[in-house]
Amino acid sequence: MKNIVILISGDGSNMEAIIRTAKAQNWEKHLQARVAAVISNRPSAKGLGIAQHHGVTTQVVDHTSFANAPNPREAFDTALIKEIDQYAPALVVLAGFMRILAPFFVAHYEGQLINIHPSLLPAFQGLNTHQRAIEAGCQFAGATVHQVSAELDHGPILVQAIVPIMEGDTAEGLAARVLTQEHLIYPAAIAKLLEN
Repeated sequence: MKNIVILISGDGSNMEAIIRTAKAQNWEKHLQARVAAVISNRPSAKGLGIAQHHGVTTQVVDHTSFANAPNPREAFDTALIKEIDQYAPALVVLAGFMRILAPFFVAHYEGQLINIHPSLLPAFQGLNTHQRAIEAGCQFAGATVHQVSAELDHGPILVQAIVPIMEGDTAEGLAARVLTQEHLIYPAAIAKLLEN
């Protein structure tokens, strides 16, 4: 069985879309794959309860508990690797995981670590992507599923969805439309990777 570990920090809407698609398409039978665990860096992440509701194992590796370590980021990433590796994952999926991962973490999961970003990469890396796209006068925005590299919001692009920017669009309205596309392309990209 190919195990998928999903990392979240918040509501987990992409995580839930993946879990729902895995069930609906019976990934266990057709792809010999399952969502084995959801891990959050925030104990209060709403997505943990959603994952539990779907019968998925959850864990918390709270990044704030490493604040007094000599190198907090390295200590957190090391602890996170230890938790993830218990599941011998085929894929580690970042779904609204709001931590920048150290190069050694990325290297540990080379070829297995994927992310979704709410822009048409390489445009608008980082935060506030929708507002920046509107302010730049773009006609289109979208979302990108990509393999993770040590450089933030880089790495080979797996799939993109294009969403038109409407006249008078707000960042919130655009974000909501992009999110509906994220919920479609992320599970599809994961299934395609698992087939290969």
